[in-house]
Amino acid sequence: MQIINVTNLADPRLDVYARLTEAQLAQVPGPQQGLFIAESPKVIARALDAGCKPVSVLIEENNFNPETEEIIRRCGDVPVYTGENKVLAQLTGYKLTRGLLCAMERPKPSCSEAVIQSARRIAVLEDVVNPTNLGAIFRSAAALGMDAVLLTPGCSDPLYRRSARVSMGTVFQVPWAFWDKPVGYLRELGFKVAAMALKDDTVSIDDVRLQKEPKLAILLGTEGEGLTDAAICQCDYTVKIPMYHGVDSLNVAAASAVAFWELRAR
Repeated sequence: MQIINVTNLADPRLDVYARLTEAQLAQVPGPQQGLFIAESPKVIARALDAGCKPVSVLIEENNFNPETEEIIRRCGDVPVYTGENKVLAQLTGYKLTRGLLCAMERPKPSCSEAVIQSARRIAVLEDVVNPTNLGAIFRSAAALGMDAVLLTPGCSDPLYRRSARVSMGTVFQVPWAFWDKPVGYLRELGFKVAAMALKDDTVSIDDVRLQKEPKLAILLGTEGEGLTDAAICQCDYTVKIPMYHGVDSLNVAAASAVAFWELRAR
């Protein structure tokens, strides 16, 4: 390990942790497509399992333990910056989740057609911009039977630190890609498309026709406004989750968990 004690918060080598925005990290020059920050041992481990290449590590000095040391060992001969908790909190502007961050090279973007080539169930996200919601949707997708996730260009980046952390690292396990084609194009690839939307002409989420579809794409919309009419018009089904007590809708992350479980491939 190249252990480097942090004493100068202005050290430019620490810019990736302290002074670069998520968007700026994605533009850092290098052999790949920029950088991202993975936070917590579990997220870093899953990123390493997926083949992501570490650049450096930042760890609170009281968080060296068998779990974090194994993660650092797996990172190879990269700089490991360390310091007191209060110093690193001042540097990063927040308390580190379980005391460990890792700067990593962004993987090469996946081809959308390749991601869904053998999939039976996919989630399609239209302009989901909240990183917390995005991470929660990925966690549900991994746990509840989705084979892949497609995101429109207006979505948040799954590799943003908060998205990856909330997902518990499942953004490195579920195949995903950005998708700039019309929703209707999925039908040409053999999928029926189910829009999760509050419309009058809906079918219930437990409709047996949905469960029997050999290939189904589940379309979820942005926070607040939901799916656009243009997207809904290209779908085979408009699907509604039955509600009680006068509640008209769920948060998109909660709705995704219900939809993924109910519409999973049998």
